[in-house]
Amino acid sequence: MGVDKVKVKQVCLLILYVAGLILLLIYSDALFAGIRLAIGICMPFIIGGCIAFILNIPMNGLEKVLFRKWNGKVADRIKRPISMFLSVVFVLTIVTLVIVAVVPQLSKTLTTLGEKVTPFLQGMLAWLESVTKNYPTLTEWITKLETVEFNWEMVISKVGDFLQNGVGSVLGSTVTVASSIIGGVANTFIAFVFAIYILSQKEKLKDQVVRILDAYTSRKLNARIRETCHRLNVNFTNFICGQCLEAVILGALFVVFMTIFQMPYAIMIGTLIAFTALIPIVGAFIGCSVGVFMILIDNPMQALWFLILFFILQQLEGNLIYPKVVGNSVGLPSIWVLVSVSVGGSLFGVAGMLIFIPLMSTLYSLLRDDVNRRNAGKEAKIKQELAENVQKNGNRPASGNRKRKK
Repeated sequence: MGVDKVKVKQVCLLILYVAGLILLLIYSDALFAGIRLAIGICMPFIIGGCIAFILNIPMNGLEKVLFRKWNGKVADRIKRPISMFLSVVFVLTIVTLVIVAVVPQLSKTLTTLGEKVTPFLQGMLAWLESVTKNYPTLTEWITKLETVEFNWEMVISKVGDFLQNGVGSVLGSTVTVASSIIGGVANTFIAFVFAIYILSQKEKLKDQVVRILDAYTSRKLNARIRETCHRLNVNFTNFICGQCLEAVILGALFVVFMTIFQMPYAIMIGTLIAFTALIPIVGAFIGCSVGVFMILIDNPMQALWFLILFFILQQLEGNLIYPKVVGNSVGLPSIWVLVSVSVGGSLFGVAGMLIFIPLMSTLYSLLRDDVNRRNAGKEAKIKQELAENVQKNGNRPASGNRKRKK
């Protein structure tokens, strides 16, 4: 009796698969620690790739619009650096405008809040004095608290121990924070340099990736990978453009309506809401909370009207602007946008919210096309079977006709 080599191979693969799962469960902690270490090492390059992707959007627009008629070897060498430089300046200008519009006004508000603390405390003391006059029982309790004796020696010894042990911890924390800042600056510089390299050599990198796929994958798998990467690129680009456009529209609406109703800090709050609205669904609420706090210091009644205005504009944005601008750009229904934001935020925070919407959109489109293709194949097969049955019945004479001929 011969041995079936195919079945032996399948059994060996099944054994290896089960053994791999068992090892994965046993050494899962070490595996996850290794994954975190690898991600930490590659983080500057991941950030650099994200920066390059964002800068590539305005850079492509500049190359196609401003430098469309530039032809020749010299023009091809010049337009890429100029477009890259203008894209970096454009992004840095937007970030600078947000900082200039928000930070000075916010610091001014905090200073005003500090100036209002003293009158607030004086009012609290006056209120406490009136309360003690109206309620003598509280005065008796305060008198009893004054007679309570404290073990000052124990308090002093505890303070001394804290100072002795705390100095070392403070120094250690200072060194940790300083090293984190230095490491962050170094990683940012590496990420920026890596992004510039990607942008300057993106055609060459694309050609290298294509050659690797052609060498190590089949034609069918190669086509699927290319189609998936193309959809990811389109969905992420459309999502970023749509999210930025939606944030600008929402911020402009707040500036206009706050100016019409003569609310304070209109430009600052509108800019802050536009910046935080880049975070899907929940971002605008962050800007709203800061705006309410700032208006509340000047006029509590206007803070209430600002809340009403915010909820009206939020309904307008959620039901009209966001589905039309962002929803159509990524081709994802609203319910799946909410699922993407919830899952991405739970797993990876704000970055997960931004990544999971275009990622879910790509998976949704791939699944939709696969389902449509399979259903179309089944319908075509059913129609073919029906046509074959009709053809067979048409060529074969009926039983009644055969009896009559006899």
